Amino acid sequence: MLDEQAKKTILRKIPHGLYICGVKDGEEVNGFTASWVMQSSFTPPLVVNCVKQDSKSHAMIKASGVFALSFLEAGQKELAQKFFKPQRRVENKFEDVEFYLGPETGCPIISDSLGYIECNVVGAVEHGDHTVYVGEVVAAGVHREGDPLLLESTGWNYGG
Repeated sequence: MLDEQAKKTILRKIPHGLYICGVKDGEEVNGFTASWVMQSSFTPPLVVNCVKQDSKSHAMIKASGVFALSFLEAGQKELAQKFFKPQRRVENKFEDVEFYLGPETGCPIISDSLGYIECNVVGAVEHGDHTVYVGEVVAAGVHREGDPLLLESTGWNYGG
């Protein structure tokens, strides 16, 4: 039998960075704070990005086949928090955030971030309440050096 408390405690010990995942569908853009992200291949360069299935961003990635990840810097907790809220509650999350559209995918990229990657979706696994999107990195850029924002440094929990 699964010990629910032990499962929650140990799964929350998996380290996670925090990113803003920029998405688009046609001319519409959106973004959300992502934490279940990791590199999964060198050749070709692949990342996995797990996205909540009942979110608007999930539908946008499914429709467009692209996403971008802006890497947040330690100290950007407030920016990460802004993108946790559903778009239906806050409308335009990018209203007071400087961003530009990625040259390869057209997805929004946060200007005040460590850097970014842009991805074309090359696979998806739809099990549970999140879809594991596999993205091939088609563009990358570095805005500045710095330490990444980690979930554990925020005091938040997402997992378990």
